[in-house]
Amino acid sequence: MEKQVIEIGGEAVGVLVPDQDRLKFVAVKYHVWDLDSQRFNSADEVRVAIRKLMSDPAAAGPRATVRDLTAA
Repeated sequence: MEKQVIEIGGEAVGVLVPDQDRLKFVAVKYHVWDLDSQRFNSADEVRVAIRKLMSDPAAAGPRATVRDLTAA
């Protein structure tokens, strides 16, 4: 398999690239950043994960915010 662009609602949100025996998701939009570098078995599986993330952002776990990154 070659690289595959993943679109949601007509917008490219990431790319799947072969990685050993799975597919690694490379996010290109901030709203799916929590899935960056995760590995999936298929393009359909990553689309399900994206839809779940977008409908329930807490499902992906805690996110870093600008304030979190700059707090000392």
